[in-house]
Amino acid sequence: MALVVLSDSFKDGERLGTPHVLSEAYGFGCAGGNLSPQLSWSGAPSETESFAVTCYDPDAPTGSGFWHWNVANIPATVNALELGAGDPSANKMPAGSIEVRTDFGAPGYGGPCAPEGSNIHRYIFTVHAVNVKSLPVTADTTGAILGFYLHFHTIEKSSLIGLFSR
Repeated sequence: MALVVLSDSFKDGERLGTPHVLSEAYGFGCAGGNLSPQLSWSGAPSETESFAVTCYDPDAPTGSGFWHWNVANIPATVNALELGAGDPSANKMPAGSIEVRTDFGAPGYGGPCAPEGSNIHRYIFTVHAVNVKSLPVTADTTGAILGFYLHFHTIEKSSLIGLFSR
């Protein structure tokens, strides 16, 4: 059985709705709800010790893409993140998991906010099945460093792509 990721919030290849778009508070010109989408997964390999969830925009005009959400050390017994779990103040993350820094400079979900007039951006939500219970990360770890650890410890992954432009 292959790892499969699904969402009640959006379908693969569809536009992300206003509830998931970056809020005005970030100062990038978007006015969404900044709610992380609901995600669920099944079919993880039996040797899975934990999960990680990432959201990455490869189309951001940075030369290196943009990390919008990074969660590590989700226990292997967990198979979903509820709507809005990416708000660190909401305390909706599973016990033991940790949100690490995004390219917005802080842990927690930061929704899409592609620059005005740019082409459609892809927001790749990936669930990683990980072969260790705990990656050596803190809330100050960057998405690039988390990606480095995931490169060596991901045994299977599955993604959904949400789209956004303005």
